[in-house]
Amino acid sequence: MTSDLGFTCACCGAHHPELPMNYTAEAPAVRQPAFADAEDCLLSADQSVVRGQHYFVKGLIEIPVIGSAEVLSWNVWVSLSRESFSRASDLWDRPGREAEKSHFGWLTTDLPVYPATTLNLKTRVHTRPVGERPFVELEPTDHPSPSSSEQQSARSAYGRLRRPCSTPGTASSGNG
Repeated sequence: MTSDLGFTCACCGAHHPELPMNYTAEAPAVRQPAFADAEDCLLSADQSVVRGQHYFVKGLIEIPVIGSAEVLSWNVWVSLSRESFSRASDLWDRPGREAEKSHFGWLTTDLPVYPATTLNLKTRVHTRPVGERPFVELEPTDHPSPSSSEQQSARSAYGRLRRPCSTPGTASSGNG
């Protein structure tokens, strides 16, 4: 049995000996491969539109790691209303956008290390300065998600990552 907790990064292809501190979902859970060529669908690194009716932004759920200055980041997709998406898009490249009020959204990424699905958990999306992904705050709930067990109380996320899981997302070495 090996004690290497490392991973091969999906972004750079290099092997890193430490636990991954960043996982990403490539697209919202509702996106299907057939949408790739559809005129009413969009998928960029930061935003997605499905059938011209469903709007998503990519942001970070950040979980402090106790005893460390590091933060575990989940790159997740959140659905926004048409109005919120339009406002966020209008300000996407504008300096000072972090002064904008947060937007309500629904989590559309399943984090498989939790015993129940994380799809459709209530969130607040907080815009950050240009070049930084928005911060996704999960609203308090009884769900065993980071909102109650890790994000708000700063408990360690290492235990969940050490357990085997089906597909935790794509591990990457950056926060992008």
